[in-house]
Amino acid sequence: MEQEIRFCKTSDGVGIAYGVAGDGYPLVWVHGWASHLEWWTKMPRAEETALGRLPQHFRFYRYDARGWGLSDRNVTDFSVESKLKDVEAVMDHAGLERAALFGVSEGGPTAITYAVRHPERVSHLVLLGTFAHRPRPDTPEELEVLKAMLATIKPGWGRDTPQFRQLWTANFMPEADMDMIRWFNELQRVSGSAETVMAVIGAIAKIDVRNALPQIQCPTLVVHARGDLSVPFELGREIASMVPNARFLPLDSNNHILLPGEPAGDVLLNALVDFIGRPGVADTPASPTTTPSGLVTILFTDMVSSTAMTQKLGDDGAQDLVRQHNTAVRNALRQHAGTEIKHTGDGIMASFQSARGAVECAVAIQRELAASDGVRVRIGLNAGEPVAEEHDLYGTSVQMAARVCGEAAAGEILVSNVVRELAAGKGFLFSDRGEHALKGFEDPVKLYELNWRE
Repeated sequence: MEQEIRFCKTSDGVGIAYGVAGDGYPLVWVHGWASHLEWWTKMPRAEETALGRLPQHFRFYRYDARGWGLSDRNVTDFSVESKLKDVEAVMDHAGLERAALFGVSEGGPTAITYAVRHPERVSHLVLLGTFAHRPRPDTPEELEVLKAMLATIKPGWGRDTPQFRQLWTANFMPEADMDMIRWFNELQRVSGSAETVMAVIGAIAKIDVRNALPQIQCPTLVVHARGDLSVPFELGREIASMVPNARFLPLDSNNHILLPGEPAGDVLLNALVDFIGRPGVADTPASPTTTPSGLVTILFTDMVSSTAMTQKLGDDGAQDLVRQHNTAVRNALRQHAGTEIKHTGDGIMASFQSARGAVECAVAIQRELAASDGVRVRIGLNAGEPVAEEHDLYGTSVQMAARVCGEAAAGEILVSNVVRELAAGKGFLFSDRGEHALKGFEDPVKLYELNWRE
C-alpha cells in the first residue's frame, strides 16, 4: 500500500519526515536503527511481512528519526529526551490526539518515555525487540565482539561495498536469504552516516528507562524473539515484568527483524490486531478484553425507551437500532482505549484506565448517535477500584456508575464527583446537577453533567 510522505518540524527545529498509509485506528511506529522511509518500501516480499501488512489494519504512521533517512541529518544529540521531540512533532502535525505506539528496537525507550509523559495520548503500547537499558558485555569475549563490530563502522559504513555492514546485518537477521541481506545492507548505507551510527550507539549505552516502566498506564504488549542476537530475549522479559499488567508474547524466531514468510510474523500481526482491536468491524467487542484492575473509570450506556421502540418498530426494527448503538459504542471504545465488559441488553458497560479517555469516549458516542436518526442513549460514569473476576467487574463503584446512568436523560452524560475531579484541567466543561438520592446508597451523591455539544 503506497505511503504519503509528509514533513514537520520539532520544537528544537529539526525537520522530520513521516509516512502515512492505510485506514483504521492510528498506529505510530517509533523506530530507531537504520530508517529510511523510501528504502523500507523496497523490502523484498514486503507483503509477506507483518510490517508490510500493518496498513491493511491500521492508519499506519512511520517516521525517520532525527539523523536518519529523509529527516534532518545535521544533528548530534540522540538522547531519549531529544527523540521524544520527534514523536511529539509527528503526533501534533498529523493531528493525532490519541494513538497506539509501536516501539521497535532502539525506538522502544522513546515510546516508553512518551507513554509515561503523555498518558492521555497513548491508548496502547506495543514493544517489539527492545530494551529499557543495555547492560555492558558480561564476558571478555562479548566485549571483543562488540569492539570488532564498532571497528567496522568508521572505515566502511558509507562505502558501496557492503562487507563492513554485513556483520551488522547478520546480527539483525541471521536467517535471511541473499535478497534480504542485500536490501538491509543497502538500507543501512542510505539511512545514515558513520558519524550518526557511532553517535546513536553512544547514546544507546546511556539509556536507562527502567524507572519509567511501573508508571505506564495504558495496556501494554511486549513481544520478543527468543533467539534475538541484537537485543537479548531477557531484556524483553525484564520490561514485561516491570510494566503493570503487561502481556508478554515470545516469538519463535532468531531474527531481530522478522523475515518475509516467517511464521512469527503472522503471530505478531494477529497479536497486534487482537490487542489494539479491529476498527470498523461492527458488533465485535473492543480490544483489549483483559479485565482491568486498580483504579478504573466505569461507563454505562443505556438506550432510552427501548421497550417502547420495540413495540413501535417491531423486533427487527428495534434490533437495527441496537446494532446502531453497539457499533457507535464499540467504535468509540476502540478509539479511546476502552474495554467492553459486557452487554446489558439495553446498553454496554465498559472500563477505562484513565478518566479522560472515558469522558472522551462518552462524548464520541453521543456525537455519533446525535448525527444519526433513531437511537438515543444516556451515559453515566463513575471511578473506583472494582472487584475483577472472570472478565467482569463488581462492587460499589460499578453499582454507582449504573445508578448515575439511570439519572441521566436522553442525550445526557452524567458523572460522579470523582470523575469530574480526575478529569479536571483536561478541557471539559461540567455543570453542577446537585445531590441525588441513588438507590442502594445511604448518602446523597453529587452529580455533574458533561456539556458535550459544540
